[in-house]
Amino acid sequence: MTSLLAEVGKRFAERWMTLLVLPGVLYVCAVAAAHHLEGFAFAPLAARVEALAPRDNASALLYLLVLGVVAAAAGIAASAAGSLIERLWLAENWLSWPRPLLRLALSRVAARQRRWDTAHRAEAALRERYLRAQIPGSPPSGVTDLDLELALNRVLATAQEPPARPTWMGDRLQAIVVRYRNECQLDLPSVWPHLWLMLPDQARTEVVEARERITRATTLAGWAVLYVAVAVLWWPASALVLGLFVTARQRGRRAVETYAVLVEAATRLHAPELARCLGLNHDGPLDARLGQAMTLLVQGQGGLIPLTVGWPHRRQPD
Repeated sequence: MTSLLAEVGKRFAERWMTLLVLPGVLYVCAVAAAHHLEGFAFAPLAARVEALAPRDNASALLYLLVLGVVAAAAGIAASAAGSLIERLWLAENWLSWPRPLLRLALSRVAARQRRWDTAHRAEAALRERYLRAQIPGSPPSGVTDLDLELALNRVLATAQEPPARPTWMGDRLQAIVVRYRNECQLDLPSVWPHLWLMLPDQARTEVVEARERITRATTLAGWAVLYVAVAVLWWPASALVLGLFVTARQRGRRAVETYAVLVEAATRLHAPELARCLGLNHDGPLDARLGQAMTLLVQGQGGLIPLTVGWPHRRQPD
């Protein structure tokens, strides 16, 4: 146990240094430099650095101590900003947002729904024309495979399922819930904690790493917010702010896509095994009967299973 705690502490310290302290040092130096820069004239900055250079070891140690404390504080601020951005990007519990933000989110959901409906109808019409042209004797439709792929990409660029959240990332995660609910009556938010406890180590590691990539992306976006102060002091840093935020957003989208795929795959692969552990008789892949029974059982409504699913008994132990 002692060695395990030591290893955990070591990894935590490494991540703290890598993700927060070192970027914090860079940020503090950037703010200090921007305060003395005048356009692209670096002479005032050089003079200031020379004036502040430590004269002895005590001064150098004091500078390092102050720099470390301020850098750590900046890292905590970036992490906090990243957590807020994560809540916005994933849009979890978005209906409980403050009223002004909620009104904006509702209008965005409505706009995304209209855009998705338009793209979905156009894709369906193209596919219908394409399939009709495959009938022997039918005239050519002029619709190619590339046209179908581009139309489908326009649909997926908005959401995989009809939009229900104000952001693409939020809808990408919500699409898993909707898909399982429509396909097999499974309420994934209720079942997932039970499924998580029985996932094999390799699957759990993959899911955790994907989730951590989302956190790293949102933390990078948090740094972009902090670097706005540098841009205010020195306008050329605006390009850095924009670059950081665009990079964070792209990384976040890729991380959310990976995380969603892994969660969906883990559920499809291991949900039948969870059903057997819960004592439900079932052979074969996940279906509506099993999904509904699992949902009722994990929600504490197992007594309704005989009434709604038709399983009078749980599976007897071997």
